[in-house]
Amino acid sequence: MANCYIINYDLNNSKDYESLYEAIKSYGTWARILKSCWAVVTTKPAKQVRDHLLSVMDSDDGIFVVKSGKEAAWQNVECSNEWLKNNL
Repeated sequence: MANCYIINYDLNNSKDYESLYEAIKSYGTWARILKSCWAVVTTKPAKQVRDHLLSVMDSDDGIFVVKSGKEAAWQNVECSNEWLKNNL
């Protein structure tokens, strides 16, 4: 079953947006919601979406992928991991 995931990111150094945009658009069904916020529909879990997008990002870039507030995966976020674990 396909789910919709919200993707938010911060690119820090190289800012290779085109590679990231291509990776996001590879899911087929997608929408750009805000400058750094997209939605995709896929059967993959949040962690797999995150890992796929990380493959075209730098190690210091931040990413947050969430499905309907039930499942989430993130890296290098500004708030604490504990807050996210307790509140999502």
